[in-house]
Amino acid sequence: MSLESGYDGDVALTALLSAAGGEKNIDTVRALIDGVNGAAPVDDSWMSLVTPRLDDKLRRQLDALRSEMAAAGAVDFSSRPDRQRLQQLRQHLADTGLDGFLVPRTDEHQGEFVAPRAERLRWLTGFSGSAGLAIVLAETAAIFVDGRYTLQVRQQADETVFLPLHLIDSPPDKWIADTLPKGGRIGYDPWLHSQSAAERFAKAAEKVGGELVPVKANPIDAVWKNQPAAPIAPIHAHDLVFAGKSTADKRREIADFLSEDGVDAAVLTQPDSIAWLLNVRGGDVRHTPLPQSYAILHRDSRVEWFVDHRKLITGLTEELGNEIAVQPVNAFGEKLVELGASKAKVVVDPATAAAYVFERLDGADIRRKEDPCTLPKAIKNDAEISGARAAHLRDGKALTKFLRWFATAAPEGDLNEIGAAERLEAFRAEAGDLRDLSFPTISSTGPNGAVVHYHATPETNRVIGHGELYLVDSGAQYPDGTTDVTRTVAVGRPTAEMKDRFTRVLKGHIAIATARFPEGTTGLQLDTLARSALWQAGLDFDHGTGHGVGSYLGVHEGPHRISKGGGGVALRPGMVVSNEPGYYKAEEYGIRIENLVVVTRCNHLEGAERTTFEFETLTLAPIDLNLVEKSLMTKTEIEWLNAYHARVRTELGDGLTEAEQNWLDIATRAI
Repeated sequence: MSLESGYDGDVALTALLSAAGGEKNIDTVRALIDGVNGAAPVDDSWMSLVTPRLDDKLRRQLDALRSEMAAAGAVDFSSRPDRQRLQQLRQHLADTGLDGFLVPRTDEHQGEFVAPRAERLRWLTGFSGSAGLAIVLAETAAIFVDGRYTLQVRQQADETVFLPLHLIDSPPDKWIADTLPKGGRIGYDPWLHSQSAAERFAKAAEKVGGELVPVKANPIDAVWKNQPAAPIAPIHAHDLVFAGKSTADKRREIADFLSEDGVDAAVLTQPDSIAWLLNVRGGDVRHTPLPQSYAILHRDSRVEWFVDHRKLITGLTEELGNEIAVQPVNAFGEKLVELGASKAKVVVDPATAAAYVFERLDGADIRRKEDPCTLPKAIKNDAEISGARAAHLRDGKALTKFLRWFATAAPEGDLNEIGAAERLEAFRAEAGDLRDLSFPTISSTGPNGAVVHYHATPETNRVIGHGELYLVDSGAQYPDGTTDVTRTVAVGRPTAEMKDRFTRVLKGHIAIATARFPEGTTGLQLDTLARSALWQAGLDFDHGTGHGVGSYLGVHEGPHRISKGGGGVALRPGMVVSNEPGYYKAEEYGIRIENLVVVTRCNHLEGAERTTFEFETLTLAPIDLNLVEKSLMTKTEIEWLNAYHARVRTELGDGLTEAEQNWLDIATRAI
């Protein structure tokens, strides 16, 4: 909620800062607020970075100044970009001797959620999805997306300018080899591409005698005149009661692995790994509570942490201790050069670390291995699992309250997608401890539901109509856990086809939920279970069945997943993963049922000859029985659904009103 009542001017603010004992001058404060706006703050906690001594008047003036500066520097992403942007980029490329340029949807950390400054792909093309790549040549351009975004990209990007292509069916490296003029020079920002990706693109250019050229300054930044500043948000300690293990213990365990492998240090560039390792959280990007930074973990468990010192709240450095040396973020490159010159043995992940890192480590003995924090971060400890259960209980009550409200509001005929999403967020806020959504809510009805990662805008916002399916995929960030849940509900009477498709998706969901599997099993081996009922009818869905989920961190987390695309590691106890099969009929409707589950050891099998694992379902919310075609289900599947609903009814009952409990009793009745 804004505190704004009008900004009284720099002189008045300077006086208030002086009275509060603040040491920052007005220019420093304005520069900090530029970064705060670049982080898209969700609350006013950033004000503590100005001074810890805040009264109501100072808060109002800081908020008013931030709002004034935000309005002046606002970036309009609401409409399709003018073609002039592409023309300006091409002119800049020609002036610098380049025949093309790669524009990824990523930042220096290769993350899913990025700060406004890093939305270069969206600024150029209009495409707002969380993954994509544009390749701009002098006479042509293409944009590559995965199966989640094949419909969305055609709605948002100008197809007469950017040829939309599926990055699996038409890989960008192959397109480069087929399209780049002979001897062409295609530029790339080495901060925005992993080493593995850069190597693929370089090989593609070489096939036509061309060259992949690293640029010192991103040409998009040169033509984007009102580009937001780099993000600044407060960094705070993540309480041990939620983390379950101290940073000293985490650092020592991973450092021991480095020592055993004869490695001197590990270079960490993924902010979620660093946040997990140091037990800190931040807010530089929306929906993921992490600070953007870099770190080097040494074999003696010391860490050099490269971070903008303006983000550190008072007392954090002392709390972290003297084994964590805070250094300026711009010193990271120099330290990499030092490691290279010393010929140190260094672990770096080529799949996630920027190509820039490998360039600067010239001379080092580089061990190309996965980020050493990735696997231990994914295996949740007892405290994190307990936190996940508590977060899902809180979240389930909020979602259930919403579904009960929706059942009354939708049939009235004036509820739209944005309005529904806003009401769901309000229910979560009312439940308490909400820090942010874990991703922008997918609130979709009718044909919009067929767009897998649809995001409602004022232009696409549909009224939820009678006879339609409404799909809502949403989640939240709480200090004790991260949630992600999808429900599909019928508004009015569903068609026989809708019920058939929904039930087949439900059968796949139950197959995953009830799966038992031996130690060493990967998600690839389980994925078929989620699709089998759809395949029997000649149907499928074009996205993975499950992704890992962090603990008050990223809603999408590796290294495990459930997917027919392969990859991922063997599932282990403590890993949290989504269970979300779906079905999408273009231009008509979409269906998805998603719960989060945690891998547990199956200790109740008599005569088991192998270590066996199973899933515990964390998510608690009713599944729409109006869409279930009972005749398609087996006795075992019906028993699972009834047992799940009985659990939902029992665990969510406390805290509901009598009317809400009555509705829940009906929504979770045995069939």
